[in-house]
Amino acid sequence: MSGVPDRFRRSQLAIAALFCFLGFQYATWASRLPAIKTRLDLTEAELGLLLMACGAGAAASFPLTAVLMKRMGSRRLALVSAGCLSLLLLALSVAPDYPVALLVICCDGIAVGCLNVAMNAQGAALEVTYQRTAMAKLHATFSAGSLFAALLASGVNLVTKDVAVHFGVAAVLLLLLVGLTRSGLLTEEQQTPVKDQDPGQEQAQAQALEKRRRKLNMPSRVTLWMGCAMVFGTVTEGAMNDWSALYMKDVVDAAPEMAPMGIAVVSVMMVLARIFADGWRSRWGDGRIVRVGSVIAGAGLALALLAGGVVPTLIGFACVGLGVAAVTPCIYVAAAAQGTDALALVAAMGTTGLLAGPAVIGFIASAGSLVWGMGAVAASAILVALCATRIRWPRLAES
Repeated sequence: MSGVPDRFRRSQLAIAALFCFLGFQYATWASRLPAIKTRLDLTEAELGLLLMACGAGAAASFPLTAVLMKRMGSRRLALVSAGCLSLLLLALSVAPDYPVALLVICCDGIAVGCLNVAMNAQGAALEVTYQRTAMAKLHATFSAGSLFAALLASGVNLVTKDVAVHFGVAAVLLLLLVGLTRSGLLTEEQQTPVKDQDPGQEQAQAQALEKRRRKLNMPSRVTLWMGCAMVFGTVTEGAMNDWSALYMKDVVDAAPEMAPMGIAVVSVMMVLARIFADGWRSRWGDGRIVRVGSVIAGAGLALALLAGGVVPTLIGFACVGLGVAAVTPCIYVAAAAQGTDALALVAAMGTTGLLAGPAVIGFIASAGSLVWGMGAVAASAILVALCATRIRWPRLAES
């Protein structure tokens, strides 16, 4: 067993590279939206529809992802979808007109949905195989990928404004990352707890795996509760990304230079919490982390809304970042334990929440005020805690 820690670290780094890949790829084209808007001569409405096309493609990818996961397995699907995302980046940079750009972005969303499910399946398999928590740290590398993409965009902009050059450099880096990742990903045969491996059980395990692959079940009640928890969790996360700066500016009258601090506080707290969250999961269990964390997020934000002022608001936003950081990683692990169909469905529901949540908050704000809209975000976090009481949660040792 002396080689187990080395194999665990090798696979952990490879899977983390997938999360970094996705954050890097998404942030790369998102960082150049102004240039894409200018090149294609888009209106604000057309640009909004372009963004919606990516989310719609990801949300609609569930049936395809479920089938591909059964036929290809998480390792092959991750590699294929990552390769497609690299090429789609190049296609977007040379899209001749708006309809083609819409098609490319929709395909990008589908590939994102496939990679999202595959890499989370790999992360969950890593935990089960080695009986160690790792998912929260993996999700933290997604944010790191976004940061690297922003730094690359700034660097390339100093040399050239050409989007094709920027995306070409990014695509090469992404393909190199896929190449380095390939050998460390878990194969289907490796996705069994190392401490339980027994030559006499291999045939039975292989038969059980094949049976799970072929069987298509209707979502169980537990799976639907997981999906609801994921929707409310991603609504909370997405709304904070989209509305925190406007809330700081229009409601608490923060200075212009302070308005971006809302999303900065949320993001920093999420990254820091995800770095340490695997240890918390091992100590207290996923269920307690999700329940307590979502209550902290909801109650902290609600108290900030009642108190008003810049400092209380930033403290409330910090509570949200801290509280929701481990929600999606824990739900992905629980969903993966129910099978690939459950994981694909829960991932699709999470994408829907991330896509629709900010818009719903906008409708509430239009009907009442942004305070009511942010109040709905706080309520959404509390609903995560309620859903979490209906979910069966695994428990593993710390990595």
